[in-house]
Amino acid sequence: MDSVTLDVLDLRLLHALQLDGRAAFSKIADVLNVSDRTVARRFGRLRTMGTARVAGVLNSHRTGHAEWLARLRVVPSGAAPLARALARRPDTAWVTVVSSGTEIVCVFRVAGEGHAPLDALGRLPQITHVDAQRLLRPVMEHRRWIGRTSALTDEQIAALRPPRTADPAPVRLTDLDRRLLPALAADGRAAYPDLARLVGWSESAVRRRLKELRRSGVLHLDVEVDSRLFGFSAQCLLWLTVTPARLGSVARSLAADPEAAFVCTTTGTHNLIAIAICQDADALHTYLADRVGSLGGIDRMETALISSYAKRAARTL
Repeated sequence: MDSVTLDVLDLRLLHALQLDGRAAFSKIADVLNVSDRTVARRFGRLRTMGTARVAGVLNSHRTGHAEWLARLRVVPSGAAPLARALARRPDTAWVTVVSSGTEIVCVFRVAGEGHAPLDALGRLPQITHVDAQRLLRPVMEHRRWIGRTSALTDEQIAALRPPRTADPAPVRLTDLDRRLLPALAADGRAAYPDLARLVGWSESAVRRRLKELRRSGVLHLDVEVDSRLFGFSAQCLLWLTVTPARLGSVARSLAADPEAAFVCTTTGTHNLIAIAICQDADALHTYLADRVGSLGGIDRMETALISSYAKRAARTL
């Protein structure tokens, strides 16, 4: 990964896909003023090298699923294989190794008001402690574009961003959805004929339902890219204990920060969790001390550096 270099066109293409992960290459090419073939070739190279991929991510709050953030303290030698095993589970939405391999933090997605399936995990010898708290309300609509700097002009962004037409009513997943969503989690840009073959439905039905899922806000298409390619080497989990009266204002303040990639309220002693992405350890220190430390209402802060990811985008239930 360290040997990969992104040029200006790569950055613009990735930003375009973050705006609309299924935008036609012809549309992106028109906005970027390059040829269709150039756009297709660039994305093919990035995907083949493992530099970037488009993944379909389920919005749990639109479908009535509960998400639980689990912290597993582990024996360092067991962290990597356990993280890989958790990543293969269909009920995990995110798996990361933190604190140099002494902890695994993951998100379990369960139907309805169910609980995180931790009984079996607690009996594993490599796990020394288990804690789980319910994620309540994400403050940021989507994970912020990695790099936190726009590669596109405002006019280009407006031309590529799809209209927002989310319906606030709850959405019940269909049998087609349960087949289609995992396929989109694996490849958010999979062609309609390929999706139709995978799920065993007609291409017209797949095309129509995918459009409905995106319009209703159930499905979001995310671009997975290693932030180190943008010069950001320090990724950190923040657990914050905030005075209840200040919880909303602190959450909104953090969500507006360019360093913030994710902000969500949660149950437990720590009632707010965030992910900060900074250029290096010095920049992270400055952000924690000067920015987060200056916010009134924060009584306690716990941090853990992210060492690696085993799973970034969710496989849906």
